[in-house]
Amino acid sequence: MNKPNISDIHDCYGCGVCSEPCPVHIIDLKQNANGFYEPYITDPDKCIHCGLCRDVCAYIKDERAVNRKPIASFAAWSNDEKKRRIASSGGVGLELALYLLEQGYKTVGVRYNAEKGRAEHFIASTPEEIIVTTGSKYIQSYPVEAWSGIDRKGKYLVTGTPCQIDSFRNYMKRMKLLEENFILLDFFCHGVPSMLAWKKYTDDVEKKLDSKITYASWRNKWDYGWHDSWIMGINASSEGKPVDWHDSYNLLTRGKKTFLQSRFSQGDGFFRLFLGDCCLGPQCYYHCKYKWDRSSADIRVCDLWGKTYQDNQEGVSGVVVYSQKALDVLRAANVHLTEHPFETVAEGQMKMSPTYKQWFDKVMNSLKNPSENIDDALAVIDHVHKVERWKNRFEHPFRTIYHIIRKL
Repeated sequence: MNKPNISDIHDCYGCGVCSEPCPVHIIDLKQNANGFYEPYITDPDKCIHCGLCRDVCAYIKDERAVNRKPIASFAAWSNDEKKRRIASSGGVGLELALYLLEQGYKTVGVRYNAEKGRAEHFIASTPEEIIVTTGSKYIQSYPVEAWSGIDRKGKYLVTGTPCQIDSFRNYMKRMKLLEENFILLDFFCHGVPSMLAWKKYTDDVEKKLDSKITYASWRNKWDYGWHDSWIMGINASSEGKPVDWHDSYNLLTRGKKTFLQSRFSQGDGFFRLFLGDCCLGPQCYYHCKYKWDRSSADIRVCDLWGKTYQDNQEGVSGVVVYSQKALDVLRAANVHLTEHPFETVAEGQMKMSPTYKQWFDKVMNSLKNPSENIDDALAVIDHVHKVERWKNRFEHPFRTIYHIIRKL
């Protein structure tokens, strides 16, 4: 009996795991009209209709691959001050990867490919390659080449968004991979923004710099501390030698400033679109099964925002553990651990999916219009907010008069 393939699945998670079990290797990812990855069949005539691609797909399943609760949660940070400094939060992910490397595990992590203008998963097998995975990348990652490079008999730390990890857990179960050979790590995910927003942003930056981008980072604690670390750091070819893969984080480890810095707290355009929930994927608004404590990973990490560490500027990771093997690895790694209730570790994280914005289509139309730039998309948001403010003033006249009098 012929089974259906993934050709009818659209606006999915874009995790790409469906490409890995395909015995004839005809599944890849491409961006749809709104700038989100989704799978497609590269050669439909070669499909043998085995159904493996759908067997591993988390998007079409009602339940997660595993349904378990956290067994422990911690505030954590690297005992190595330098590693803690270069990380987005406390450097726990870096320390886990380095410890597991000593135990024979490779890391499936993410790097930014400036030449292709995208984040992409790759397999790191040296400390230098693991360093490249350090730091958050707030765009959707292209993972297909990394998935295809995994040796089913090998040992791996696999990192990714919760939906990527859920599909990978399905893949492990379907292909009967040894559980002890894999540690799966995800994070508290806000959602993924359209790659159209990133393209508009980088086009604008390159125009201002009159140069091609050679390096990008999304977080930096060097100048303003951890709590104001939402900083786009951009380097361009006009500044000198392009930044090589293995040297990309020297900009941080040596304490150098990037060529261009743009802070969310001062209105950075990309962060306004992303954190304002104005251009996230439909799956993030309507189809996310992974908020709060819901995960198919062995371990989940985050920035430990909240009152407990509000005065800390060095960076603190929140770590939520779902399996005993992950707890054993965490305790063996070079990290400081302070146990807290889950609610303390997860304070400030999203309990529900982001709310769909009524102006989403207008923002997307602006991002898709080749004659408009990122400022035009931001102008859509500014106009909506302006209208909402005036509407609020008319609906609450006495409060409006009170505020006017206070300003006199």
